[in-house]
Amino acid sequence: MTESAERDARHRARMQHKKAVVDEKIAAAQDEYGLLLVHTGNGKGKSSSAFGMVARALGHGIKVGVVQFIKGAASTGEENFFRRFPEDVRYHVMGEGFTWETQNRQRDIAKAGEAWAVAVELLSDPQIGLVVLDELNIALKYGYLELDTVLADIESRPLLQHVVVTGRGAPPALIEAADTVTEMSLVKHAFKSGVKAQKGIEF
Repeated sequence: MTESAERDARHRARMQHKKAVVDEKIAAAQDEYGLLLVHTGNGKGKSSSAFGMVARALGHGIKVGVVQFIKGAASTGEENFFRRFPEDVRYHVMGEGFTWETQNRQRDIAKAGEAWAVAVELLSDPQIGLVVLDELNIALKYGYLELDTVLADIESRPLLQHVVVTGRGAPPALIEAADTVTEMSLVKHAFKSGVKAQKGIEF
């Protein structure tokens, strides 16, 4: 047998073993219920990933609710796009911009409270299969909302409703409550080299 053929045979054997392991795990995973997913970390892509899930959900005919807690001072590409589907996406931009821009803690607290009231409506609607709470972690980090209340409201949602929470600095209790947690790590970012935020990439 040639070296190439031997390598192919070893690869086939590894993949057969891997397939058996994966098939066994798939067979064992029979539970189905609404998941709580948290996208956190200092790297880019937390909201982008969440909005990719919005597109995926819509592709399956699942209705979606979105609440953006911090963003709102300027329109974004995702908002412009998903507002094209008003029957399927309830899109709420509730923030007034980044915390270093607003510089008014009491107003930020009030706006976060208004945003959470809208979120509770979405979390109470069994017709909505996916709720995105974009930058909620920032509101929690700065104490704009009570963490215990937020966790209780998320826990009380309809059985099959999925929730995605984004933002840096996810609190430990939220991470503990979540089913899936992804931490985006920063390796390199164009902004640090003096490149400004650009349409279609950052917003």
